[in-house]
Formats: sequence, C-alpha cells, structure tokens
Amino acid sequence: MALVALAALLLSACSPAPSGGTSLAYGLTLAPTGIDPHLNASSELGIPLSSVYDTLVFQDPETGQFVPGLAEKWSITPEGRTYTFTLRHGVRFHDGTLFNAAAVAANINYILDPDNHSQKAIFMLGPLDSVEVIDDYTVALHLKAPFAPLLDSLSQVYLGMASPAALTKWGPSDYQFHQVGTGPYRFVEYIPNDHLTLAANPDYAWAPSVYRQSRPGIATITFRFYVDSATRALALENGQVDIVGEIPPQDAQRLTKTDRFRLYPIPIPGQPLEYFFNTRLAPTDDVKVRQALILGVNRTSIVRTVFGPYSPVAQGPLAANSLGFTSEFAFPDYDLAAAEQLLDAAGWVKEPATGERRRNGTALSLHIVAPDYGSNPEVAQLIEAAWKSLGAQVSLEIAPGFGQLKSLQQKGAYNAIGLNFFGTDPDQLRPFFAGQGIYNWTGLQDPAIDDLLNQASQSTLDPAARMKSYATLAQMVREDALLLPIRDYVDLVVANSRVQGLRFSAQGWFPFLIDLRLGP
Repeated sequence: MALVALAALLLSACSPAPSGGTSLAYGLTLAPTGIDPHLNASSELGIPLSSVYDTLVFQDPETGQFVPGLAEKWSITPEGRTYTFTLRHGVRFHDGTLFNAAAVAANINYILDPDNHSQKAIFMLGPLDSVEVIDDYTVALHLKAPFAPLLDSLSQVYLGMASPAALTKWGPSDYQFHQVGTGPYRFVEYIPNDHLTLAANPDYAWAPSVYRQSRPGIATITFRFYVDSATRALALENGQVDIVGEIPPQDAQRLTKTDRFRLYPIPIPGQPLEYFFNTRLAPTDDVKVRQALILGVNRTSIVRTVFGPYSPVAQGPLAANSLGFTSEFAFPDYDLAAAEQLLDAAGWVKEPATGERRRNGTALSLHIVAPDYGSNPEVAQLIEAAWKSLGAQVSLEIAPGFGQLKSLQQKGAYNAIGLNFFGTDPDQLRPFFAGQGIYNWTGLQDPAIDDLLNQASQSTLDPAARMKSYATLAQMVREDALLLPIRDYVDLVVANSRVQGLRFSAQGWFPFLIDLRLGP
C-alpha cells in the first residue's frame, strides 16, 4: 500500500496543475445589458466567455497567425468565396452534446436568424450566403463575395460554438443565463449586475496551441462588477478580487509600488479614443474648420494628463498596434498658430474685445457629445477648453450609455461625437466610413472611400493589397479631417502577485483563463 501511495504522489506531481481546490475573483468594469456573445456586442462579456467557448480557429497573439481550434484544418477556394473546415473528432459540449458539422450550422443559423437580432456576430460573417454540412465532420461556408476578415471573425467569442441543444432549449431570451460551450470552463451562474461564475471543465482535452496549459489550474472563477473606476483599486487592496482591468493610471502607479500587485499594460488593437466631426452641420461642414480644430488640440498633453505615461497618442483611425496601421499619414501635431490661421481663412475672425470668433455676426459655436465610459468625459472637457481658447463657444453633453449616445447622434445636433470599437481586423472601419455604414457619424458620402473599403474587404488572398488600401484610407481621413484621434487604448490590468500565467488574446481584452495559476 505504501508503494501504491508513493506512486500516486509521484504521478500527481507530474500532472498538470489541479483543477480543484482553488478559486479566483476577477473584476469586470462594465455590466452589459446582455451577455449572449452570439447576440450581444460588449467586449466585457468576452473576458469570462472566451473560456466557455472554443472557436473554429484561434489567432496566436504573438504571431497574428490563425491556428487550428475546433477545426483541425481548412481550405479556401481560389476566388475566396468558399471556406471548407475539417472538424476535430471527440469534442463534446458541457452538456454532453456531440460537436460536429451540424452544430456549426446550428450556431450560424442561430446568429443569422433575424428574429434573434444579433448585434455584432451577424455582421462579422460578412457576405455569408449559406452553410453546407458536407458530412459529420466537414462543413463549408459559402460567401456571396470574398471576405478577408472571415478567419478573424471565426476566431472570436462572438462566433464561439454553443451547444445546439442548449440554444434550442433556452432560446434567445434565456440562453444567456444557461450558456454551454466546449471550452476549458463551464458556465455556472449569471446574476446580472452582481456576479458570473465559471467552473473548470474536467473533460477538456482539445486545447489549441495558443494556450500554454492543457488543463485549467483554477477550479472556480467568480466575476464581479466594479463599474465605478474609483472602487477597483480598493477591491484589489481589500482582497475582494485578484485581477481587475481598466485601473485608473494614478491607482496603477500607486498599487505597483509594492510587491503585492503586478501591472499588465495591455495594448488594445482597433480604433483609438476619438471624436468624429459632423460634416453635415455648420461650422464643421467646412474642412478648414475641422483642420483647425485638430491642430488646436494638444493631444499629447491630454493623453499625459488623463492617462499618464501608459497610452500612446493616437495618430489616425487605427491604433498603432492594429493590422493596417501606417504612420505615413499620421495626424499633425498641435499647432495653435496654424489653427488660428485656418479659422481666419475660413472667415471666423476673433473680436478683440471678447476673444470670440464670429463670421457675419454669427458666433463660432460647437457642440460635443461624449460617451460616459473610457475616460471620455475627462478628455471631452479638455477638448472643450482647447476649442474655447481658439475663440469658439463650446457646449458639452455626456451621454449616459450607448443607447443615449446613439439617440443624440440620430438627432444630428453635434459637431463632434465620441465613439470607437475594438478588433484585430481593419475591416472594422467600414461601418464608420462607408457612405451607408451603420456608424458613419461623420455623414460623409464619398464613393471613392466606398470602393476602397470594398476592395480591402475582398482582398482575401492579397494581404499587401489590403494594407495599401487601408493606408490610402488613412490618408483620405487625414486630408478630409474627419476625426480627432486622441489616444490608443491600453488596458491597465492589475493582479495580485500570487496570480501566475496571466496572458491575453490577440484582441487584448480577453484573458486565457486556462493558463492561470495561483502561487503562494
């Protein structure tokens, strides 16, 4: 018996870290209105749920290459309109349902169903025409036109594979409370605005190469919400959470002066914090005015004031760590004299007595609409002050939530409005700059931009041509002065020093929970 016990101890010492007996608390910074990734759009939901779902492919955060996930291999037809996936055998969902080609078709049809009102995933599928189940473990996606971002889309949680049985049982209203994937963690419970709980999947045996561990090392992970940024550092210090993101810069500096905590500054690819100019409303319908308003804002000073030393100053419509970014057409630096000359040339002359600018007796009036998240209010206040110093009358309105932001945009009574999304493929710019784009809040209609964006999205087999298209777009955005870029996003994640193995996906926001371990 002693030899048997000794053998068991040796075996356990050589095994992966145990998935029992440990728990971890993770702080979330936004309470989404819905957390079904197939139907809802929040980045925050991906922090826990990227580990509940596996995807057909994964993107390696270090190389940017796509690697096998639930699909062992795939092929693309020469014209780029059919993707055929050979699926992994022996995978089961957390409820025991077998993963196969029929499950892939069920997931995509769930997303495409117009009655389900998918907010993001449906757009990530681009010009998808049909799903063909070729056999039990082969599935083909047929497109109406080539769509270069498709693999990127399929690597994200919004297109994660869910149990068809669970989707059918619970439906679009209740599935968010009963989510079932194939990932390293099982969904246990979700109480809105309070907590979300995951438990290790003991049967997980198909980890992709992007993970450094093949089995979860933490038995239970509980996510709690800390919407007020002032509460996050306190939650860490009091031991309420082990990890939390979007820590204010001053708190990050203070916390990491001790050995208790470690800072992880995570650059987020996608769009920077930025403000779009309304080209349909005076005075921002004049390109000279827009150019002046860009030159009249000291972006470097704003970034250092609000975000400390952690965030780069944004240079264009994409963050510097994003695919498609080019520094060739970086936005100009602060130049107050040049800004004033442009306003003078546009007919907006300063009155000596008041310092206000007027044209034909009308004051230079500007209205800013800012979101209430991501330090936008603080940034907007500094933009307001900068434009006032140019001689403009400026009003600022903070929109409490995305619904209100969109409502204010639809009214059209703004000159600059804040909005940005994140992502690893530059096709995310299309809804912002295409004439009929859902987020074309500049109002600009330019067929040349439409053609450019369409060409870029269809350059499936020519990455160099895609990058050239996005460089041209950056040039056009700068020349037309369509936006005011402020800072590239960096998520300041702070963790208790006992947390080991904290790594993030290519999207930046989403941790690889399977790799987490707890030290002494």
